[in-house]
Amino acid sequence: MQRQGFWQLGVEVYGGALLAPWFDRDLSLAGRVTFRRDGKVESQLIDFKLPIAVIPNLAIHLNRTANEGWAINAQNELPPILAQVAGDERADFRALLTDQLAREHGLNADVVLDYELSFYDTQSAAVVGLNGDFLAGARLDNLLSCYAGMQALLNSESDETALLVCTDHEEVGSSSTCGADGAMLEQIVQRLLPSSEDYVRTIQKSLLISADNAHGIHPNYAEKHDANHGPKLNAGPVIKVNSNQRYATNSETAGFFRHLCMAEEVPVQSFVVRSDMACGSTIGPITASHLGIRTVDIGLPTFAMHSIRELAGSHDLAHLVKVLSAFYASHELP
Repeated sequence: MQRQGFWQLGVEVYGGALLAPWFDRDLSLAGRVTFRRDGKVESQLIDFKLPIAVIPNLAIHLNRTANEGWAINAQNELPPILAQVAGDERADFRALLTDQLAREHGLNADVVLDYELSFYDTQSAAVVGLNGDFLAGARLDNLLSCYAGMQALLNSESDETALLVCTDHEEVGSSSTCGADGAMLEQIVQRLLPSSEDYVRTIQKSLLISADNAHGIHPNYAEKHDANHGPKLNAGPVIKVNSNQRYATNSETAGFFRHLCMAEEVPVQSFVVRSDMACGSTIGPITASHLGIRTVDIGLPTFAMHSIRELAGSHDLAHLVKVLSAFYASHELP
């Protein structure tokens, strides 16, 4: 789209994002492009890496009520600016993608057929705070748990059978071929255990840790938490509990996770949403209901969840890796 001499891209918001932090950031673009080359359909990942776009704020002089509550219209206010165009010049986005395929991968595409791309903040993750207490970065929810799970699996030297599952589309309901509400995990386990009797017995003897970030108690908004269940950053992983099954935790699975934390000298906390607020959910209940597997929902405390840049405790990652390593190596389940 071209407006007022600027080349912009129309965008769609993924999930429940905090929109305001996306303004005035140096944005790049990455994702998958599908194209035709030598008569065949191919797909390739691309990443511009450089800051190629920005969503400029409207000056306070033109929006005097901006600090009094500003309802952002995603259709009109979020299209990023990529460049200025002169006169009747027409920008060609598919040509831009064709050039990027050649530049990044040496591929000469005959035609770009389609694409699925996302803007992202080019600012790198960092350890911040006077004493280095915090980890700031994009998509900590839930790449932080995925990273911890992978590190723990790599650290495990146990002969116990263990599986790490990182599903997609959790923020939009998980209903996809690679989401938790799809058949991917069940099909994989069935292929590992083709005997229906072995499958059922294994599921009944197994336990799932659903790891997804938790809401840390924010010093400026402490009233948003239950007084007795406000998780603190750098005070260990959080066990999430909800009697309406928004989390799949029960007393047995929570007790086992506490047992692991005690054995590894890892601090552990609890989170229960205020009774007068709606509770979010995770893939824990979805996976538990699909497979019939016992589950505990846990996560690391986080600030600014779903912002372009989130904040977690820099010490909590080691806590989570340590307890997940113990879980992978555990010979006994409740």
